[in-house]
Amino acid sequence: MIEKLLIANRGEIAVRIIRTCKEMGIQTVAVYSTADKSSLHVQLADEAVCIGGPLANDSYLNMNAIIQAACNTGCDAIHPGFGFLSENSQFARLIIQCGLIWVGPSPEIIDMLGNKAEARKLMKEAGVPVIPGSKEIIDSVEHGQNIAVDLGYPVMIKASNGGGGRGMRIIQNKEEFEKQYQNAKSEAKACFGDDEVYLEKYIENPKHIEVQVVGDQYGHVIHLFERDCSFQRRHQKMIEEAPCHILKKNVREKLFEDALKACHHVGYNSVGTIEFLLDKHGNYYFMEMNTRIQVEHPITEMICGIDLIKLQLKMAEGLKMPYQQEDIQQNGYALECRINAEDMKRDFAPTPGKISFMHLPGGRGVRVDSAMYNGCEISPYYDSMILKLITFAPTRLECIKKMRAALSEVIIDGISTNTEFHYYVLHSKDFIDGSYDTGFCEKFIKELKDNGSIV
Repeated sequence: MIEKLLIANRGEIAVRIIRTCKEMGIQTVAVYSTADKSSLHVQLADEAVCIGGPLANDSYLNMNAIIQAACNTGCDAIHPGFGFLSENSQFARLIIQCGLIWVGPSPEIIDMLGNKAEARKLMKEAGVPVIPGSKEIIDSVEHGQNIAVDLGYPVMIKASNGGGGRGMRIIQNKEEFEKQYQNAKSEAKACFGDDEVYLEKYIENPKHIEVQVVGDQYGHVIHLFERDCSFQRRHQKMIEEAPCHILKKNVREKLFEDALKACHHVGYNSVGTIEFLLDKHGNYYFMEMNTRIQVEHPITEMICGIDLIKLQLKMAEGLKMPYQQEDIQQNGYALECRINAEDMKRDFAPTPGKISFMHLPGGRGVRVDSAMYNGCEISPYYDSMILKLITFAPTRLECIKKMRAALSEVIIDGISTNTEFHYYVLHSKDFIDGSYDTGFCEKFIKELKDNGSIV
């Protein structure tokens, strides 16, 4: 059993994990950079350890410092949250070698699924549909161009060990291949320390649908329905909803079947998410699997009534799955808006600074996941997301109306945020009818600029 947990993360996810640990009677240790010494997760944890300077490489990516902090404070487990080291198999191995519990799937599974090219092979073996693409890593411009001709333009070049929209480029024709190939490799190297890339056929304007799964260490896996994450800006999710409003029943059932098939094939043993692209003809294709808790996990919690962090901790302790698939029932609709410290009138540039005053919404069916407080500093060193606003209601339209009301109540003084942008989106026809796809956000931004809403 986990008695004392170190949280190898910061911000709202660290606060989120601390809250569940308090319910479970688990002591918590926060780690922090010098830039985060006054952060909320530091104040809420039972203990806190400074692990380095403000740059992520010196702190939240510093494996030795994090593990040393866990050992020095008598922890028996480490939770990585999302981002940073959450899908780093080397980190997981080091934790296990030190006799600590790693809250996540085994390092071997992370290796199998972390390499996107390798994951494609595994899904093919499992009989899960995959996007047509290269069978191997692209090692030269000429090699890539030859494969692109076979696939047919447009194609997508992607980092093999990437995620979060980084190391990805759309290539429309042979003339722009070399430039985009080099750009993708450079970004992949900078973000992930590895410049390996592969090619996929680019599916234009699909729906981005993901299935939440949880597995134990005894071969039992369940799904907790799907999320629609199609509202994205530059491949970064901004709004998520559960369930997907337009997914047909037969497609949904097959999607769940394939998600579970994939998990059984690799022996998946933790909380995870399988992401698919759904084309306009109703065909779906495996995109990637995230071997961690997702940013958008709260909307699944809202419609299922299950604490995913608590379940993740129980799976890490080696307990058997407490649910059968038929125990998991979907109830109502949930929406999540990611509120970022950014200025939509300056091309969504980050706006770090001090929160001079804030008021956040509440009430029935409104959830706020954040690490903000009056007077806190929003750091320039990390991701700009400062708040996740979640609403829940019996119907989708009620959920949208509740989100509009919640957004209208948000007051954050001292910095700019994208709250107003979300409010515009929630009034758009394409979002209301659920027909929006991954290309909608950029088109919508252009419309706002054209009509003077963004100057």
